Amino acid sequence: MTLENIASTMDMTVNGAPNAIEADNLTKIYGSGNTEVVAMRDATMHVKQGEVVALLGPSGSGKSTFLTAVGLINPPSSGKITIDGKLVLEGDTPHTNLGSFRRQHIGFIFQKSNLIPFLSAAENIQIAMQLNGESRRAARQRAMELMDYLGVADRADNLPSMLSGGQQQRIAVARALANHPSVILADEPTAALDGQLGRQVMELFAQVAHEQGAGVIVVTHDQRALDVFDTIYEMEDGLMCKQTVNSIQTTR
Repeated sequence: MTLENIASTMDMTVNGAPNAIEADNLTKIYGSGNTEVVAMRDATMHVKQGEVVALLGPSGSGKSTFLTAVGLINPPSSGKITIDGKLVLEGDTPHTNLGSFRRQHIGFIFQKSNLIPFLSAAENIQIAMQLNGESRRAARQRAMELMDYLGVADRADNLPSMLSGGQQQRIAVARALANHPSVILADEPTAALDGQLGRQVMELFAQVAHEQGAGVIVVTHDQRALDVFDTIYEMEDGLMCKQTVNSIQTTR
């Protein structure tokens, strides 16, 4: 699927689609009194099913704090998070089993691949599916399909220590996509990839968003693929502001 086709089909998918992610007025405070630090203040973002969103901002601006809050890893101090129409978190109070919900609905990609060192590349992808009840055979088949798309199928049986940094990150991308998640959260997913593959990964996010109706948030400094995104947000000093793709490209 070409980028032009992705953009066209995603326009049709996003318009009128329900929200995959609703993050409302998220605030995160560390410490108290004289040691209080506000890492994020009243951050609000709604992402529709089939929508791909970029989150930009300098280091320390609150981007990772927001991403780990929406990913139900580091709950906010206040605010609400709704995923696929289900209120899952209100402040630091869960409304469901967060661990189980994460496995079933959210795919993660972080700056470091965090691969399990004693499992092969394919097994690192398979385990995400097998923990959700998928058979070993079906998990292996999907793992190989994803690895082939990302150009690392020939590394299926290699341990992470035998892979380059770029190859490890490609395996991490495949692992995040393994369970057909309704939400994909990526923190600098192309940082270890060359320009061509980095763009392919961004286009893959767009394709997955369309085909699965996933809501995708990508924290990135990569300016080479901004045209893939439907919406852009920026953070600075813990505050979030919605932008447009055109406005970002004009000012850069």
